[in-house]
Amino acid sequence: MPVDAVGPLVAVVVLGLLVLFTRWAFSTRAPSAPDPADDGLLTRVATLGRRESALQLRALLSDAGIRSTVRFPAADRADVLVFAEDADRARALAASFPGT
Repeated sequence: MPVDAVGPLVAVVVLGLLVLFTRWAFSTRAPSAPDPADDGLLTRVATLGRRESALQLRALLSDAGIRSTVRFPAADRADVLVFAEDADRARALAASFPGT
């Protein structure tokens, strides 16, 4: 291979690598969504049909000293989640809650 052909060959290879990198970096693929059944460290203690009911249950749990959060996986559904160590107490309170 003559020395004069090395420069353009290197330029073509570098351009090809840049094209591949930019296709990867700026791809429009959506990241995979987490599994809805995977709540991580949290445990679902109640599923309610109204946002207001879920927030009221969360306030009740908070008054009892139980840390909780509410997730809205759909427009007409709200899940109340607590840490596993508080799940039994939270379920007992949720069972007595009139909104469930």
